[in-house]
Amino acid sequence: MHSQPLRLIPVVVAVVLGLLLSGRAFAEPVKFKLIPTQFIAALGDPNATDGTGAETWGLWTSDPGPKGVWLRLFPVLKASGGYGPGNWKFNQNDWWLDENGLIMEPPEFPMPAGKYLVTGEREVTTMLTVHPKDANGAQRWELADGAKLHQVTHLPCRSARYTPAADGGSCSPASADKSRFKVAPGSEMPEVRGCLKQDYAVLIVIGVPVDS
Repeated sequence: MHSQPLRLIPVVVAVVLGLLLSGRAFAEPVKFKLIPTQFIAALGDPNATDGTGAETWGLWTSDPGPKGVWLRLFPVLKASGGYGPGNWKFNQNDWWLDENGLIMEPPEFPMPAGKYLVTGEREVTTMLTVHPKDANGAQRWELADGAKLHQVTHLPCRSARYTPAADGGSCSPASADKSRFKVAPGSEMPEVRGCLKQDYAVLIVIGVPVDS
């Protein structure tokens, strides 16, 4: 996500205070409380205001940046048995990078159903609803106020998930081109030799309902 290491600038409380106190911006009045910043890894049409597929979304309940490991220090991570700062475990078959070239702990999958106050730290702060799984395991999501997924995506934060391109194949951070970091806001994350890559949008969560 951004800065050194990954730390996101909190949204100014005054910007959202009216929403937190009144809930007037939402069809159903919802009062939110501010929480320590969390982050959602989301997949979806950037121009959509709702959709399916939230069962593929993940949630970082705390900033993964301070616990990240620079690509150049991957040999140290391997030597530690794959345990990063904060005791998260690196998975050689499923690992994450941010735009700075930090190997991150993975988010929690699936993210819990519920309501979240989300922002892209631009012009839009609104409510995201993640519905419970249906009979087929699918989860719907929707943004209030007609907001689009792109409008609540934090563009400087880039994140991607890397998995082996072939069964039994090698997909290693050691193969990443360090010269391609830092990734520009809104740009795709770099490919890594031997890996399949999935880019995720990053949403900033700044509040949850007061009764949560």
